Amino acid sequence: MTGPVAGPLDPVPPRYGGASLADVLPSACALLGVPGAADLLGLAPRLAGVRRLAVLLVDGLGWHQIPTAAPYAPTLAGLAATAGTPLTTGFPSTTPTSLVSLGTGVASGAHGVLGFTVRVPGTDRVLTHTDWTGDPEPLRWQPVPTWYERARSDGVAVTVVSRPEYAGSGLTLAANRGGDYRGAAGVDALAVRMLTALSAGAGPTLVSGYHPDLDQRGHLDGVDSASWRLAAAEVDRLLARLVDGLPTDAALLVTADHGQLNVPAGHRIDLDTDPRLRAGVRVVAGEPRVRYLHVEPGAQADVLATWSAVLGDAARVLGRDEAVATGWFGPVPEEHLRRIGDVVAVCRGTHAVVASRSEPAIVSRLVAYHGADTAAEMTIPLLAVRG
Repeated sequence: MTGPVAGPLDPVPPRYGGASLADVLPSACALLGVPGAADLLGLAPRLAGVRRLAVLLVDGLGWHQIPTAAPYAPTLAGLAATAGTPLTTGFPSTTPTSLVSLGTGVASGAHGVLGFTVRVPGTDRVLTHTDWTGDPEPLRWQPVPTWYERARSDGVAVTVVSRPEYAGSGLTLAANRGGDYRGAAGVDALAVRMLTALSAGAGPTLVSGYHPDLDQRGHLDGVDSASWRLAAAEVDRLLARLVDGLPTDAALLVTADHGQLNVPAGHRIDLDTDPRLRAGVRVVAGEPRVRYLHVEPGAQADVLATWSAVLGDAARVLGRDEAVATGWFGPVPEEHLRRIGDVVAVCRGTHAVVASRSEPAIVSRLVAYHGADTAAEMTIPLLAVRG
């Protein structure tokens, strides 16, 4: 297995348009003959003739975490060594943003799900995309058609398999609309339902699966904790079942939404206990590795200067226009700009900016985080296996 040149804590820009998570479904749909789809990842030489495709997203399975998981996940390690290549996720490197980039095939600026939490423009309300029910209306908040919709309109049988409790949520509608939804509560059910859907018909077939447990164990207990190792072994069992059950005219693509890194207690800056960091800030959104600061009128310059001085080398602090100009989000239409903070703070190294009083207490007590632009967070695998 060969990894990217960048070390785990080096910054990595998203490689939209040829080596990113957003390019996976357009490439898969190109193999299935969907009009307008382009094989941006160059899958055809390996997967020519495939008529059924399963795409599995393992939450939290960064490229840099695969060597750590290898002793507990030999199938995963073997696939990474023989059939794996690194991609980047989009920015921020966080689950809601990535799931919608996978589904739509576009960068975060275009689809507008620009973080784990974002301010709803014109209000002081902070929308948590993982708890999103129906307000804002999902098809207005995220207007880009999904590749599931486009494939289905061309006659492809499309199924989405994920946790039962996610059915009908705002995030599911934003990311996965167009697929027949099937609930699956664990790795065995996920494998069975994915393989059943993959084998159900005679025509072109696209099945998408999602598995969240590795990410959850990393957050709560840390990457390489005992519970994380058990979750890695469960991922391996899932992969083995899927690979063994693939029909002969099928292929499996395995990818992720982001990686993770452990944040030491001494590298946590609490914005709720430092009056300097609260001065001039009206609404805080984002997450601990990427903060969006919406400021009081006329306060942007002061907030930018203060956060730069207080955080120092712990974060890169930019105004909104400069953050957009980096290319992190891809092109951002006018209607999505105000979802990004007036000031954006992107943590470096293993630092995080928590909000112990204004966010749920558990967020400040997590062990591993993601969201920023380090290679550990941004670099994800693409594993391609034929039946």
